[in-house]
Amino acid sequence: MIKKIIYIICLSHLLICSNAIAEEILRMAVTTSTENSGILSVLLPPFEDEHQIKIHILSVGTGKALRLGQNGDVDLVLVHAPDAEKRFINAGYGVSRISVMHNDFILLGPDRDPAGVKKTTSLAAALSLIQKSQTTFISRGDDSGTHKKEQRLWEVAGINPEGDWYLPIGQGMGAALTMANEKQAYILSDRGTYLAYLGKMNLDIVYEKDEILNNPYHIIMVNPENHPHIKTELAQKFINFITGEKGQGIIRAFRINNKPVFYPDVIN
Repeated sequence: MIKKIIYIICLSHLLICSNAIAEEILRMAVTTSTENSGILSVLLPPFEDEHQIKIHILSVGTGKALRLGQNGDVDLVLVHAPDAEKRFINAGYGVSRISVMHNDFILLGPDRDPAGVKKTTSLAAALSLIQKSQTTFISRGDDSGTHKKEQRLWEVAGINPEGDWYLPIGQGMGAALTMANEKQAYILSDRGTYLAYLGKMNLDIVYEKDEILNNPYHIIMVNPENHPHIKTELAQKFINFITGEKGQGIIRAFRINNKPVFYPDVIN
């Protein structure tokens, strides 16, 4: 009886150890726009299955994602704020900043377009009309890549957005779109999240397809010199995957309502 109990205990320990080995973890911070689009649900499983690992995703704004990387709380970051990314690299917090994919930002608003944005031919003019009409504008206000882009667009337009009409909410893209829909307000969105939420809201694209609205995504490995626990070998394998033929093919093939969401930057 005692031998049987010992055998069961030993077997349990072996199973626990085996599971621990099989469930090696790679930690990655990604933008909420990436998560909301749904692409991770098709992009990650092939890599996880091939390498018998699990990728733990932290879905946050770009600013927080970079802070997680700076603190060594993740092995990789997948973000979309080029200026902030370059500062992150230059400060020595990350290495191997590599292009992965891109899409674009779009300006959304109510179908009735109370500010008259649809008739404009420049984004600066569109933002100026929103300000002058004092029509509600929802800002993510969360230091995300989208928020940083929005701030830059107001700056280029020479506008300081302030007043009761301008509402920074400190939320992710999905929550911001939901609020904009409820208030029938204007909002800047990435195209991927817009497509994912298209059936859940009644907002129109009022301005799009402008070079200034380009939205590139880069993947960065956290600097192991600052944090020796970073899983550099596994992180590099994922970088090779997402920028390689298989990962880029998944990105290219990903559709929502038969419309492309992202465009691969490495292999066309």
